[in-house]
Amino acid sequence: MNGNNPYAGAPGVVDAGRPAEVDLSAEQKDALRRAVAGIVSRTESYLPDGYAVGSELSYGAEGPQATVAVRPPVGHPVSAGFTPDLEELEAGLDQTDRDEVARGLAASAAAQVMNAVGDDLEPTAR
Repeated sequence: MNGNNPYAGAPGVVDAGRPAEVDLSAEQKDALRRAVAGIVSRTESYLPDGYAVGSELSYGAEGPQATVAVRPPVGHPVSAGFTPDLEELEAGLDQTDRDEVARGLAASAAAQVMNAVGDDLEPTAR
C-alpha cells in the first residue's frame, strides 16, 4: 500500500509529499512578467475590440508557469501556456517565440468566432 501513498518517495531525492521547488530571483521574475506582458499586448494588437486578453503567472512542481488566454466575443476561450527553463529566463525569452504565441492565440480566437457565428450571416446594410 505504500506505493499508493502520496508521501512515498525515494529518500534524499525529494521530501516525501513535497514537489521540488524552483526559486526565481527578482530579476528572473521581472523578466518573466515582462515577457508575458509583451505577449498579451502583442496579441491585443492583432485583435479588434471585443476580445479580452489576460495572463496568469504561477509556480508549479516544474517551476514557473505562464498562461495567456483570449476570450473572444463569441465562442470558446483559447489559451497558451508554457514553462520556461531557468536558462531561458536568464537569457531572455526569444522575441520570435513570443510573437509566434501571440499570432497563434489571435488566430485561434478569430477561428472560435468564425466557428460560433458560422456562414449564416446576413449583411446589416446593402
